Amino acid sequence: MLKEQAGFIKKANIIFDAALIVVSFVVAFDLRVRLGALEKLDQYAWVLLIAVPVWIYLLERFGLYASQRMTSLREILRSLFKVTTIAGVITSSCIYLLEPSGFSRGFFIIFLLLCFLFLASEQMLVRFALRLLRLEGYNYRNILLVGIGKSSLRIVNLVQNHKEWGLRLIGFLTVDQERAQSELLGYPVLGGVDDLVQVCKANPVDEVIFCEGGEICGPERVELMEQLHLMGITTRTVLNLYYQFDCHKDLGLLHGEVPLLTCQPVRLDQNQLFYKRCLDLVGASFGLLISALLFPFIALALKLESPGPLFFGQTRVRENGRTFTCWKFRSMYLDAEERKKELMHLNEMSGAIFKIKNDPRVTRVGGFLRKTSLDELPQFWNVLKGEMSLVGTRPPTPAEVDGYENWQRKRICMKPGITGLWQVSGRNRITNFDDVVRLDLQYIDSWSIMTDLRLILRTLKVVFFREGAC
Repeated sequence: MLKEQAGFIKKANIIFDAALIVVSFVVAFDLRVRLGALEKLDQYAWVLLIAVPVWIYLLERFGLYASQRMTSLREILRSLFKVTTIAGVITSSCIYLLEPSGFSRGFFIIFLLLCFLFLASEQMLVRFALRLLRLEGYNYRNILLVGIGKSSLRIVNLVQNHKEWGLRLIGFLTVDQERAQSELLGYPVLGGVDDLVQVCKANPVDEVIFCEGGEICGPERVELMEQLHLMGITTRTVLNLYYQFDCHKDLGLLHGEVPLLTCQPVRLDQNQLFYKRCLDLVGASFGLLISALLFPFIALALKLESPGPLFFGQTRVRENGRTFTCWKFRSMYLDAEERKKELMHLNEMSGAIFKIKNDPRVTRVGGFLRKTSLDELPQFWNVLKGEMSLVGTRPPTPAEVDGYENWQRKRICMKPGITGLWQVSGRNRITNFDDVVRLDLQYIDSWSIMTDLRLILRTLKVVFFREGAC
C-alpha cells in the first residue's frame, strides 16, 4: 500500500549496507589475525570489489530495498539468509577462479556470518526505530475509510494488527444512511459520503479509501475522487475500476489480500525525494551557521528598537492539513495581530492571503530584515526538523486554508518551503492569490531535484539584488 515511499531511503540503505559489508570484512580479518592465521589485509582487500556489488545486487533482487513496512521480520531474515548463501557461493567461486590457493577459508566463513549478523541487526534496529517514530506520531499516514462493510472491517483489522505500518485511521464515512452510527470498532463515524470533502478539510487526511464501491454509483464516485484529486489527497479503492480524470493510477494489494486501485494527484520520484532531503539537510546546516554568525547583530538591533521576543512563532499548515510552528525573526510590533483587523480593508491581495505595502506594523529593523530575507533565517531550523524544505510552496496559516477553494488546497499536498516559484517570480507584482496558487501547482506538477537547484540559484539572485522583496 505504501510501496511508493520505500525509494525515499533506498540510496541511504545501499550506502549503509555497503559500509556494513566492508566492516564485516575488516572485523573478520581482524579476528583471524588474532588467531595468528593472517598477516596483511591488502592481500585480501580485492575481494571487496566482488563482494560489495554482489551483495547489493542480491539485496535489491530479493526486495530488501523495497518497503518493509508490511513484511514480517521472519520473512526479512529468511531473505537475508538466501542473499548471504547465494552471495557466498558467487564470491567464493570468483575467489577460486582468480586465486585458487592461499585464501583462508576460515576467514571467509567468518565474513559470511558477520555479514548476515550485521545486516540482520541493521534491519531489526531500523524496524524498531521506525516503529518508535510511528508510535510518537512521526512517519505515519492518516486514512479515512468510506463505507462500513466487510472490506472496511478487513482493513481496520489489518491496521490494528500491524501498528508498525504507520497507518492511522481517522474514522469512517457511511454510504448507507439507514446504518449510520456514531462509532464503529472504536473509531468515529464522521458522517455520510456527502460529507467527504468537508471531513477532509476539517481533518489532516492523507488518503481516502473507498471500501464499499458497489454502494456508490460510478458518476458519484468519479465526482468525489475528482474533488479529492483537486485537493491533493490520494484516493484508493478496493475495486478495479477505470476513472477518466487525469491522475496517476497504480494497482496493488494491501497485505496480499485487498486489491486497491490508487489514484494519486501527484507522483513524486522517491529517489529524487531522497536527494531533496539530503539537499535540505546540507542547506539547513549551512543556513543555521549563517544564522549563528548574524544572530548577535540582529538580536541587538531588534532589542534596541522595540521591546518583545527575538523570534516570532506562528502556526502554519503543511502537508494535507498538518500544522507546525514556523519561526522567523520578529519584524513587527507586539500588537501586530490585533491591528491586522483594522488594516484588512487595505489588503492588496485578492483571495485567501493578506499583504499590504508599507505595513505600519513592521518595525524599521523588521523592514530591513524582510527586504534582505534575513527574517526567515530561523526557518532553517524548521527545515532541519523536516517540517519544511528549502524549496516548496509557502506555508499558509490555518485561517487562510479555511478560506481555500477545493482546487487551491492542492498547494498543501507537498512539504512547504522557504522559497519557491512565487518568491522568484516577482511576488510583489502578483496581487491575485489564484495566480500564486497556479505557480505553486506548476511547481508541484513539474517538480524535480533540478527544479529545486534552479530555484535556489534564482532565489540567491533575488535576495542579492532585492528583487520583489516584501
